[in-house]
Amino acid sequence: MALSKKPVTGMKDILPEEMEIRDYVMNVIKETYGNFGFTSMETPCVENIANLNCKAGGENEKLIFKILKRGEKLKLSEAETEEDLVDGGLRYDLTVPLVRYYSNHANELPSPFKALQMGNVWRADRPQRGRYRQFMQCDIDILGEPSNLAEIELILATTTTLGKLGFRDFVIRINDRQILKAMANYSGFAEDDYDKVFIILDKMDKIGIEGVQAELMEAGYSKEQTGKYLGLFQGMEDAQDPVSYIMDALKDVLPAGVQENFREILESVEATKGDFFKLQFDPTLVRGMSYYTGTIFEVAMPEFGGSCGGGGRYDKMIGKFTGNDVPACGFSIGFERIILLLMENGFKVPGKGKKEAYLMEKGLPTEELCKVLRQAQAEREKGSQILVARMNKNKKFQKEQLCAQGYESFQEFYKEPLKNN
Repeated sequence: MALSKKPVTGMKDILPEEMEIRDYVMNVIKETYGNFGFTSMETPCVENIANLNCKAGGENEKLIFKILKRGEKLKLSEAETEEDLVDGGLRYDLTVPLVRYYSNHANELPSPFKALQMGNVWRADRPQRGRYRQFMQCDIDILGEPSNLAEIELILATTTTLGKLGFRDFVIRINDRQILKAMANYSGFAEDDYDKVFIILDKMDKIGIEGVQAELMEAGYSKEQTGKYLGLFQGMEDAQDPVSYIMDALKDVLPAGVQENFREILESVEATKGDFFKLQFDPTLVRGMSYYTGTIFEVAMPEFGGSCGGGGRYDKMIGKFTGNDVPACGFSIGFERIILLLMENGFKVPGKGKKEAYLMEKGLPTEELCKVLRQAQAEREKGSQILVARMNKNKKFQKEQLCAQGYESFQEFYKEPLKNN
C-alpha cells in the first residue's frame, strides 16, 4: 500500500510563496505589538484535558483533538469512560493556555502583563474557506488591568497592525456582555435562558429580526418577551444616537458604571484612530465564548464576508485556576484569513532587495565557481537576494519558474569564458 502524499484533511502544506508572506506578516505583527509594549511568550501545544474541558471554551470543547495516555497508564481493557483513556489534548485556542501560564508564573511577571502569543491551534472542525483544523492564532492580552485602558490599547494595537498590512475600510464591531444581559433582563427573560437567547440573537445578520423573533417563539418564549426584546433593536435602528437610546432604556437594569465605561472606550478610540477603519456599536454582537464578562469586539472585513478577528474581557477566568479573579482582556487576529485575503489580492512583500539568480553551467571549474560565490556573497551583504543554482538543460523553463518566484534578473556562467555575460 502506497503512503499518502496528501496532508490530513483540514490541514495544509504551505508553499514558499505563501510562507514568505506569512513570515512578513508575523514580523509586522511582532514589531507593531512590540511598539505598544506587548512582550512575546509561548505555551506548549498540549494541555491537560481537564483544563481544556473547564467550560471556558464554548463549542470549541466539542472539537478537541484528544491524546491517549501512554505506556503503562493506558489500560484499554480496564477503561470504562473516556477519562480512563485520555489525559491531554491539543490546544483549541491560546486563551486557556495563557490563563494557565499566567496562573503558574504570576509572581515572575509584571503587572499588568501585556502578552503576545502566536502559535498553531487545532480544532476537529469542518474545513471551509479560511478555516482549517490546524491554524495559526495571534493573540494579544492584557492581564491585571481593571480599567478600560486595556480595551482601548487592544483595539488601537490591532487596528494599527491591520493598517500596516494594507487593510482599509474594515469595521470594529463593539458591544458589552453586560448590555446584552441587561437587554435580556429588561425583556423578562430568565437569567438561565440568556445563553439560549444570545445564540438565537447571534443569527440576526443571517435571518433578520423576523427570523430571530420566529426562533425565539419556537423556543417557547412569549410574544410579550420577544416583542419587548426586539423592540429595543428596532428603537436603536431609528435613533440618531443608538448608544444613548439603549443606555436610557436600560437605566434601571444596567450595572453602575457600564455606560460611562463604554462611552469612554468609544470616544477614546475615535479621537485616536486613523480614518482607515470604523468603530461601530453593534448590539447584536454576542461572541460565542461563555467566558466573556464585559466588552466584546470583532473585526469585520467586507472582502472576506465575515469576522477576521475578535476578543473581549474575561475577568473571571483566571480565578478558575487560582481562586482569585484577575482582570483580563484580549484580542485575536484571524491570521489565516488575513493571509488568505493577502494571497487572493496578489500581495507582494514590500521593501525587499533585488532578487537575482546566478545560473552556472555544469562542470564550471572550481576557480570560476569560487568567483561566482564571492560575487554572490558581496551582493547579499548589500541586501540583495541571490540564488546560486546549476543551469538546467531546459534553461528557458528554469527561468520561467524563477520569474514566477519573483526573480527579476539573471547572470549566467559557463565553462567557456567567452560565453559568460
